[in-house]
Amino acid sequence: MSKPLSDHDRKKQISVRGLAGPENVAELKVAFNRHLHFTLVKDRNVATKRDYYFALANTVRDHLVGRWIRTQQYYYEKDPKRVYYISLEFYMGRTLQNTMVNLALENACDEAIYQLGLDMEELEDMEEDAGLGNGGLGRLAACFLDSMASLGLAAYGYGIRYEFGIFNQKIVNGWQVEEADDWLRYGNPWEKARPEYMRPVKFYGRTEHSPSGVKWVDAQVVLALPYDTPIPGYRNNIVNTMRLWSAKAPCDFNLKDFNVGGYIQAVLDRNLCENISRVLYPNDNFFEGKELRLKQEYFVVAATLQDIIRRFKVSKFGSREIARTDFNELPNKVRFTFWRFVNMCKLTLLPLYLCVCVCVCQAWNICTRTCAYTNHTVLPEALERWPIDLFHHLLPRHLEIIFEINRRFLEFVASKYPGDSDRLARMSLIEEGPCKKVNMAHLCIVGSHAVNGVARIHSEILIATLFKDFYELEPHKFQNKTNGITPRRWLVMCNPGLAEVIAERIGEDFVRDLDQLKKLLKFINDDAFIRDIAKIKQENKLKFAVHLEEHYKVKINPQSMFDFQVKRIHEYKRQLLNCLHMITYYNRIKKEPNKHWTPRTIMVGGKAAPGYHTAKMIIRLITAIGEVVNNDPVIGDRLKVLFLENYRVTLAEKAIPSADLSEQISTAGTEASGTGNMKFMLNGALTIGTMDGANVEMAEEAGEENLFIFGMRVEDVDAMDAGKGYHATEYYNRIPELKQAMDQIAGGFFSPKQPDLFKELVDLLMHHDRFKVFADYESYIKCQEKVNELYKKPKEWTKKVIHNIAGCGKFSSDRTISQYAREIWGVEPSLEKIPAPDEQLK
Repeated sequence: MSKPLSDHDRKKQISVRGLAGPENVAELKVAFNRHLHFTLVKDRNVATKRDYYFALANTVRDHLVGRWIRTQQYYYEKDPKRVYYISLEFYMGRTLQNTMVNLALENACDEAIYQLGLDMEELEDMEEDAGLGNGGLGRLAACFLDSMASLGLAAYGYGIRYEFGIFNQKIVNGWQVEEADDWLRYGNPWEKARPEYMRPVKFYGRTEHSPSGVKWVDAQVVLALPYDTPIPGYRNNIVNTMRLWSAKAPCDFNLKDFNVGGYIQAVLDRNLCENISRVLYPNDNFFEGKELRLKQEYFVVAATLQDIIRRFKVSKFGSREIARTDFNELPNKVRFTFWRFVNMCKLTLLPLYLCVCVCVCQAWNICTRTCAYTNHTVLPEALERWPIDLFHHLLPRHLEIIFEINRRFLEFVASKYPGDSDRLARMSLIEEGPCKKVNMAHLCIVGSHAVNGVARIHSEILIATLFKDFYELEPHKFQNKTNGITPRRWLVMCNPGLAEVIAERIGEDFVRDLDQLKKLLKFINDDAFIRDIAKIKQENKLKFAVHLEEHYKVKINPQSMFDFQVKRIHEYKRQLLNCLHMITYYNRIKKEPNKHWTPRTIMVGGKAAPGYHTAKMIIRLITAIGEVVNNDPVIGDRLKVLFLENYRVTLAEKAIPSADLSEQISTAGTEASGTGNMKFMLNGALTIGTMDGANVEMAEEAGEENLFIFGMRVEDVDAMDAGKGYHATEYYNRIPELKQAMDQIAGGFFSPKQPDLFKELVDLLMHHDRFKVFADYESYIKCQEKVNELYKKPKEWTKKVIHNIAGCGKFSSDRTISQYAREIWGVEPSLEKIPAPDEQLK
C-alpha cells in the first residue's frame, strides 16, 4: 500500500492553488521575517510555533489589506445596492488557509515556509477555530459570505464578537463535558477594531407619551464596538467585510461614588453590560427564552441598523458628510437578510425611521420593501416566542410598536376574511394564554417582502402547515432557496487530491462554476479516472486513520468502510437509529463470526447542548456501545464504533474527505435542509438517508439509484399521524433483531456496572418518540445490507461516487447566493475581477 502524500506535497502539485513564482516566495520570506521582528518582537532564537503562525498570518493579511481598502473605494465610487446579512452565528473555522486559497498564495506560502525550515501544517494547526456558531446555520452563514465576495456583491456580514464561542467538548468516562472556548486568548490577527464607529444601544427604561410624541426615557446605554474581519472573494481582488459587535460599558459612571466607598462596585457593575457579547448560546434548534438572548438579538440589530443608515447617508469613502436624507430611497440601496432572529429588524427599523420624521405608514412601507426573512426550521421548540412581560421590561417602546403593527395587520386580515375570528387568532403577532407571547416568526412574515425556506421540501412544508394562513393571504411572498456550500473550502482546501484529479479532466473553472462537474459523467466508464478517484479516497482514509490512532488510541482498519454521522446531537437527527444499526450489526457478527462481513468503522460526532439531557444520554450510549464493540476479540477490526470528540469545522475538514458513507437519517419532514450532506457528497461519499431536507434534491441531481434511500416519506409520516398513529411496541414485538437490541440496552449489556443507565432512553423510544425511530428501523437495516454488498464491488461503488460528485453543481453556495441576489435582493452577481491595489480604478 502506497504511503499517502503529505498535504505539503499534494499542494505543490495543484495548479488551482496558485503558482509559486521565485519573486513571490522571496517577498513572502522578507515579509515573514519583518513581522516576526517588528510585529511580534521576536527572533528565531526565542520564537515559538505560535509566533511563526502569527508572522505568517500577518504576512498573508498584508496581501488582503490593499484589496480590502480598494474594494470599499470601489463600492463608494460605483454606489451599488448593499446587501446586509445579519446573523447571530458565523461559524468561520480557521482563516489562514482559506485566505491563501482565495488569494492564490498557497503554493508560494508553502514554498516560503519550507525554505524557512518550518512546517506549514504545524503552523496552520496553531490557529484557533473561530467557533462563533453552533452548527449548520452558522457554517452556512460563513459559506454565504465567501460566495457573496466571490460573486462581486457589495455585501456585509454583521454579528456578535463572542468572547467565548461554542464550547469545547471533552469526553470523560463516556460523558460529554463542556469547556470554555477562549478563542481570543492569544489574540486574533485577522480582525481590526473600529472604535470610531462605536454605536449606543438602549435597554430597559420606560416610555413617556405627550402631545409632541413618545419618548423612551431612563434607558440603560450599552456601547457596541465593531471589529472588522476581511472576507476575500475567490481571485477577484474583492475583499468584503464581516463586522462583529462587542459590548462595552459607557465611561460615564459617577466619580462621586469614589468618595462614598462605591467606586469599586460602580466599576464592577459596568462589566455587567459587557456580558451581552460574552458567550454564544450553545443551543441549536431549541429556543431558550432568556433575557440575555433577547438582549443579544436586539444589540446586534440596533447597532447594525445605525451603522447601515450611517453608510446610506454618506457617499464618499471615509467621508462623514451627509449626502442622502430621503429614506424612501433606502430600499433601492439596501437589502437586509435576517436569519434565525430576523424578527428584531422590525422592532428597530421603525423607531429609527420615526426619529428622522418619517410617518408610521412610510416607515412600515420602507421596512417591508427592505427586509427579507429566511426560515430555518419547522420544529416548534425552535421558533421564538418572547413573553410580553420580558419584552416590556427590556424594550418597552418596541413592544408598543409591535402592538400597533399587530393592530393594523389584524385589521387588514379582517378585511380579507370577514368574521373569521379563528384565523385572526392564528395569525396574530401576539399569542394569547396564561403568559402572552410575541410570535416572532409571524412578525418576520408580516414585516418582509420575501419569505423563503432552505430546501424545496422544507419550503413546501412551510406553506402547507406552519405558515399556511400567511401563504393564503400573500402567496407572492413565499419562495424557496435551497442551501449550498462553498467549493473553495469544502473541496479545493480540504481535499486537494480530489480537486486536482477533477481539474486534470475538466479544467479549473469548476471552482467558480460547480455545474461544470457534470462534465465528469463523460469519464464514468474511464478505468483510469475510476482508479484515481478510488486512490485519492484511500489516501484520505489512511491519513485520517493515522489521526484517529493518534487521538483515540484505536487501531483502525483503513480498508473498512468509513461510515460517518456528524452533526449536532438531537432526537430528530436520529443518532439513536444509527445506534440500533451498530448493535444489530454487532449481534450479527457475533452470531456468525466466520461469515465474510463487510468491515465498518462507524464514527459519530457532534455536540449536545449543555442543558439537553437526552442528547447527552445519546452520546453516552454511543460511547458505551464503542466500549463493548471495540474490545470484543470476536469482532476484531470488522466493526469499530468511535465518538469523535469536539467535532468542529477543522475536524470536519479532515474527516469528510475520508468518508465512504454519509448518514442523513432524520425523520422525513424535520430537517430543513442540511449542508453536511452536501459536503460529503462533494467529497465522494455515498449517502444513506431519508427523503428529507436537501436529500430529496440530491437524489434528483445524482439519480436516486446512486443514493441509498430508505424509510417513510413526508406523506407517509402525515398519514401515520392522521391515522392510527405511531406505536413503538408494535415494531418491538414484531421485529426480533430490534427487540434484541432494545433488550440489550435496557438490560445493561452496554452498561454492566449501571444496568439502568439507559432506562430513560429506552422509555423515550418505547413510549415518547416523536421521531418514529422504530418505524424506519426495518427499512434502514435492509438498506444498510445493500450498502455492504455494494462496498464489496469497488468499481461499482466508485462509479456511484462519480455520479454523486458530478451531481453536486446545484449545491454550491454560489448558486444559492445568485438566486437570493436576483430574486430577493434585486442585485446582479458578477464574476468581473476588479483592479488590484496597484492598478488604476476604471
